[in-house]
Amino acid sequence: MNRSAQTPDPSAAQPLAAATPAVLSVSPASGSTAGGNPVTVTGTGFTGATAVRFGATPSSFTVNSDTQITATTPSGTGTVQVTVTTPSGTSNQFVTYAYVATAAPVLSSVVPSSGPAAGGTSVTLTGSGFSGAAVVRFGAVSASFVVNSGTQITATAPAGSGTVQVTVTGPGGTSNGVPFTYTSVSAPVLSSVVPSSGPAAGGTTVTLTGTGLATANAVRFGATPAASFTVVSDTHITAVAPAGTGTVPVTVTTPGGTSNGISYTYSGAPVLSGVVPSQGPTSGGNTVTLTGANLTGATAVTFGATPATSFTVVSPTQITAVAPAGPPGPVTLTVTTPGGTSTLQSSYFYVNTPVLTAVAPPSGPLSGGNTVTLTGVHLIEATAVRFGATPATAFTVVSDTRITAVVPAGAAGPADITVTTAGGTSNPVSYLYLPAPVVTTLVPNQGPATGGITLTLTGTNLAQATAVLVGGTPAGFTVVSDSHLVVDAPPGPAGPFDVTVTTPGGISSPVTYNRVGAPGI
Repeated sequence: MNRSAQTPDPSAAQPLAAATPAVLSVSPASGSTAGGNPVTVTGTGFTGATAVRFGATPSSFTVNSDTQITATTPSGTGTVQVTVTTPSGTSNQFVTYAYVATAAPVLSSVVPSSGPAAGGTSVTLTGSGFSGAAVVRFGAVSASFVVNSGTQITATAPAGSGTVQVTVTGPGGTSNGVPFTYTSVSAPVLSSVVPSSGPAAGGTTVTLTGTGLATANAVRFGATPAASFTVVSDTHITAVAPAGTGTVPVTVTTPGGTSNGISYTYSGAPVLSGVVPSQGPTSGGNTVTLTGANLTGATAVTFGATPATSFTVVSPTQITAVAPAGPPGPVTLTVTTPGGTSTLQSSYFYVNTPVLTAVAPPSGPLSGGNTVTLTGVHLIEATAVRFGATPATAFTVVSDTRITAVVPAGAAGPADITVTTAGGTSNPVSYLYLPAPVVTTLVPNQGPATGGITLTLTGTNLAQATAVLVGGTPAGFTVVSDSHLVVDAPPGPAGPFDVTVTTPGGISSPVTYNRVGAPGI
């Protein structure tokens, strides 16, 4: 049986050969001739890599993915090609790595040199050659870190135990080691921060109390170190607050760890905007209301250089204060809070107490309505004039020494007149409310038209008589007593005429006097 030759089917599926690896970049692209620097090789086709070479020298490496390898540089010199070899071949892109004569970093100190086994301690590394640092290790464990400068790194200690060597690896290699000891000391505990607030500008000295504070190596207000601090004892630290804003936790760090946080509030500076009333007596004692902003926590209110007798913080925008005594004239009000000091220049005026010296006339009718003139000093800002407890019907301040007032109705007898200003209430001067005079008898009740005779009036309330009228004509008179007047009858035409008596209390009801003409012949 003949067998014909079989021709392969070109359409049948064939296995695909793996792609040759390609190197696209190396980072960093340079490093120390001593080698030992970690670099990242980026490209394609890295799966199954069997070799990474720097020039002809192989390096240790780890395949992270098909596109990334981490390799540790071997020692070398000059500029060399970096290649990756896989079962599919060796890359041929001309990606280079330059060996430079960079000195390895030198580590001189680690502060603090100990910390809790749990890690988390902020450690400051000082030395040289830190620029470009790639790794900080505590023993074999990498730590998070920040390169502050070529001579300083801040690192956060990882968890650990015992004493380990801290090292820094940079482009020039790995530094010498400086020991760091993991301790089992308990973290400090804070119980109070006094005062608990201060100005945003900082500068406030605060006292921290707690336990385990003796070995403190840092005090922080939030993330900011205290401007300075002094360990007084295992239970006390004094610290100067740095500048800040808002409310932040205050913490203490020792080799045993970092304490709990106690709140400290940065206060805005107070602002005074008003005072009501804006004046008061030189004797003080009156209550004034201060308005503004950021008044919470006020520690002092002063009138000029004198502290308020007392004050109460009502809200962040209001304080009530009792004014102290002070000399007449304007003073500046000042409010002090943990956030600073605010002043209102010449915003409060001390006013002298008014003084009354006289009232004219000194008496008047029970019905009031008459006008009197008050004289004295410090009357210019009068707010009230009172007759006893009754306000004047009206008053006008004529000058600092004179007021005219309309007398209100009152009861018979004396009443104290007082004037009230922002400086207080004056001394009293006496005003007499007089009932109207009453005439009950006139003896004789007739006489010659030529006058010349004496009349006797009897009645009540006659002692203050200012006038006696006979038929409208003023007559001379003498006050004998409150119930008797002697009157000189004036001449006039014959006929009946009204006789009245006028006093500050009013005019009496009339009685009749008859003038009799001479008999005719």
